[in-house]
Amino acid sequence: MILCLKNHPFAVEAFFEQSIVLTFSFPSSILSRFIPPCLTLDTFNHDTAFLAVAMVQTRSLRPKGFPAFLGRDFFLVGYRVFVRYKTAAGKNLRGLYILKSETDSAGMNFFGNIFTHYKYSTTDILRESNGDTLVLSSKNAGFKVALSTIDNPPLPAQSPFADWKEARRFAGPLPFTFTYQAEKKQVLMIEGVRANWVPRPLVVNDWRFDYFVAVGLENPVLANAFVIENIPYYWKKGKIELWNHHEDPFRVS
Repeated sequence: MILCLKNHPFAVEAFFEQSIVLTFSFPSSILSRFIPPCLTLDTFNHDTAFLAVAMVQTRSLRPKGFPAFLGRDFFLVGYRVFVRYKTAAGKNLRGLYILKSETDSAGMNFFGNIFTHYKYSTTDILRESNGDTLVLSSKNAGFKVALSTIDNPPLPAQSPFADWKEARRFAGPLPFTFTYQAEKKQVLMIEGVRANWVPRPLVVNDWRFDYFVAVGLENPVLANAFVIENIPYYWKKGKIELWNHHEDPFRVS
């Protein structure tokens, strides 16, 4: 029963007041060990893979169709790998595989771990704003990000992308989020639906994520950073299919 509840048994909607996403590049050989065998890495130039850190101020998260005042407000930090999944019908889907989620809401932590596989934990999150500069940090989670908004910002110095248009392909969110239930060899697919999604590039003045060190992700390279604001969003009810595991689990695309 608990496992069934975690499979997104109903559609959910929310309002993203602000979503900031920093995407980091790694060699495919580094990130491949963090995803289940049913998924492949979504790569750039064949051997560069990506992990995004999403920091989202969320309002009125609730079952779709419920009034907004019944929803929950919280701040979310999610660590997600860009992946692909080939369905039983042969469709090649782009999406994200979630490694870890952090929130400043004890209620969201409780319900998130009942209704999702997203591995929520509760932490402190501090937000400091001064004009066009924003600093997000957490003492317990061990992260700090300093951001600025300017017109026509340059790409991060070591970004693998040639321009912001190219970088936008790996900015998220992607159409799907995937979970793999190894004991049943089942893939759970959650499709997200959005409107008016217009990301704006950001300048990252400084960043630190202790999570990278904790899980052995060495030498992350900042590839891009984007922000979107005031976006209605919803997730469809989850769909499950058996994974046909004859495919090579080490393949990357």
